[in-house]
Amino acid sequence: MAKTSSIEKNNRRAKLAKQYAAKRAALKAVTKDQGLPLEERFAAQLKLAELPRNSSQTRVRNRCEVSGRPRGYYRKLKLSRIALRELGNLGQVPGMVKSSW
Repeated sequence: MAKTSSIEKNNRRAKLAKQYAAKRAALKAVTKDQGLPLEERFAAQLKLAELPRNSSQTRVRNRCEVSGRPRGYYRKLKLSRIALRELGNLGQVPGMVKSSW
């Protein structure tokens, strides 16, 4: 189980990223538009830099919904490999068949 503080920090980052997503996208579109004057694009870049760092989507870490584990993560199920195996053995994942060899 991951530390509760790590999980909460990641949840705060996800919340900030969602809150600032539209503003960041608009500013990024202005900075990438080659038709605009250089001063306007630079001003947009400065405004983008003033936003909180944790509002960037790249700072959000994929974590397991059950255990908070950051590695071995399946995006489609939002579970780590370990939690997936445990839930699969209990028969709680639809379509997953228990196997052993």
